[in-house]
Amino acid sequence: MATINWNILKSHKHLNQEYWDHRYKTNAAGWDIGKISPAIKEYTQTLENKNTRILIPGCGNSYEAEHLVILGFTNITVIDIAPTLIENLQKKFQNNTNIKIVLGDFFDHQGKYDLIMEQTFFCALDPIMREKYASKMHQLLSDKGKLVGLLFNKTFESGPPFGGSQAEYEQLFKIHFEILQMDLCPNSIKPRANSELFFEFQKRNI
Repeated sequence: MATINWNILKSHKHLNQEYWDHRYKTNAAGWDIGKISPAIKEYTQTLENKNTRILIPGCGNSYEAEHLVILGFTNITVIDIAPTLIENLQKKFQNNTNIKIVLGDFFDHQGKYDLIMEQTFFCALDPIMREKYASKMHQLLSDKGKLVGLLFNKTFESGPPFGGSQAEYEQLFKIHFEILQMDLCPNSIKPRANSELFFEFQKRNI
């Protein structure tokens, strides 16, 4: 299989803070399904350590964080680049000390996490950022830490969202992660049925 050089793909420079903030200001968040994805919800219910350090990048309306709080998790960080969204989240979670809300660029973020959840963040990024995404995820995870979530198993005529295939993702992530599972998601919401992969990657020591 030919190697994909993500760095030579067309750049989408308009996908900046202003772009994403405008989407939230105008309620143009078409990717928002209004709840935690069933597959991620099911996965969280298998986690036993409620002190697991969890990061949700490109967090959007943070349904995952809301669900984790209900389950009793105590160390959740959410980060997004859109000021309007972050202001809304600060109001939503203002009395909750178990959630840290960060306004900023994920690629500048520092910290160590045991689990990072992926939900429509990867597909929102300019594809030329994908190698940097894989490297940054590896950097932020603790030893044996996991990156878990959903990826689109389809392509789109234009984006965001930007899709891909299982073969492309395996090629992208195998350097930094052991692929514990990556399969067609059995419980996607109806509009995304048969077009998502649920994955669980574990950090490699490299």
